[in-house]
Amino acid sequence: MRISILATVRLAMLSAVTLSVVSLGISLPASAQEKPTTYAITHAKVFTLSGAPIEDGTVVIRDGKISAVGANAEIPSGAQTIDGKGLQVYPGLFDSITQMGLSEISAVSATVDTSETGAFNPDVVAADAVLPSSQHIPVTRAAGITEVLAVPASGGFDSGGASGILGGQASAIRLAGWTINDMLLKKSVAMVLNWPTIETQSFDFSTFAIKHKPYPEAKEEYEKHVNELTEWLDRARHYALAVGHGGRADFQRDLKLEALIPVTRGELPVLVFADKARDVRNAVEFCDKQKLKMILAGGSEAYKVKDLLRSKAISVILRPTLTEPTDEDDPYDRLLTQPAELSAAGVRLASGSFDNSFARRLGQQAANAVSHGLPYDEALKAVTLYPAQIFGLADQIGTLETGRAANIIVTTGDPLELTTELRYLFINGQLTSTDNKQKALFEKYSNRPKGQ
Repeated sequence: MRISILATVRLAMLSAVTLSVVSLGISLPASAQEKPTTYAITHAKVFTLSGAPIEDGTVVIRDGKISAVGANAEIPSGAQTIDGKGLQVYPGLFDSITQMGLSEISAVSATVDTSETGAFNPDVVAADAVLPSSQHIPVTRAAGITEVLAVPASGGFDSGGASGILGGQASAIRLAGWTINDMLLKKSVAMVLNWPTIETQSFDFSTFAIKHKPYPEAKEEYEKHVNELTEWLDRARHYALAVGHGGRADFQRDLKLEALIPVTRGELPVLVFADKARDVRNAVEFCDKQKLKMILAGGSEAYKVKDLLRSKAISVILRPTLTEPTDEDDPYDRLLTQPAELSAAGVRLASGSFDNSFARRLGQQAANAVSHGLPYDEALKAVTLYPAQIFGLADQIGTLETGRAANIIVTTGDPLELTTELRYLFINGQLTSTDNKQKALFEKYSNRPKGQ
């Protein structure tokens, strides 16, 4: 796997800090030295998302997993007990598309490692570049988000819109851990494919003016990109046939083609970024022809092709609901009402922030769809269970069941409500701090002496 230059620099800095800690005799926190503590959350209303809520339930956490859940769950001897009376327990929220750990300050290019140069980089893996000490991580988890997808070449506010056609592999990570190995849920869950589109106009930053391109020229460029993509997949299939045959002298390893083999076999889904209905149709047709497993990301006009998406069992990761419509003729609430329309049509949905800066508002984005017709249970599952199912992680997260990873939030109420407080946060069975830079600044200036 290739590691970017920026990730290498980050790793070197982290190694230097670790060496200093050891040489100075500074001890690491107990959580890094000892086995996970056993906890029991008692007398809380437990929303398992695998069945009906338990009004007076207990959740037992041991060795990083849920060891028991129910109204009469036995509390192990020596467990640290948390009285959950008046509180509610949920699986942690899951943000389906972010640049978490890949972008720190979008205006400072040295801190942005969201994409590689070139249009085809299937061998790039997000996890290799994730910075565990990113300041976005504690801010995001304080909103009850316990896991995210770090997605390379996914555009968005925090990456300056940079992308390629085959952008690399998205990684599922927990939002706590000293190293990426501590954080990793699954290194590769989907291949990023930014579907080419027919662009007849673009913005020229050198002149701050709109540039126009004749339609035949734009269509020719689009077809060129699609043909290149087809050639990459064909080459990967031929490469897969050659692997293991012939001697070393007859075989030259190609990491890019090697990375595409699971895609061509349908083992690794493609996360296709497309918004316009025409592009979605073209992407679905292409994936059908190539026998690729498709997940749609973005889908601003997914409502126009909802029947096609349902018939092909294609899940959709929707952009934030509080975003202006993509077409000037669209109703102001087009993106607010779309989730309800897709859900009613039988399309499985998940919500994503598509950046880092506003990931903390993931729950409220889902709540906005409820106020515009999406059933509440569907909105809650769109940020918990459904992302886990879509990306093949439902055996680890997404519900409160025995054997699942203990990524749990304990709240004062509905986690989709802005006024709800997060009282306790567990990630991988560890009671995790909700302290963060924004909270520290709030407390600092809230306590500023009067008159100064």
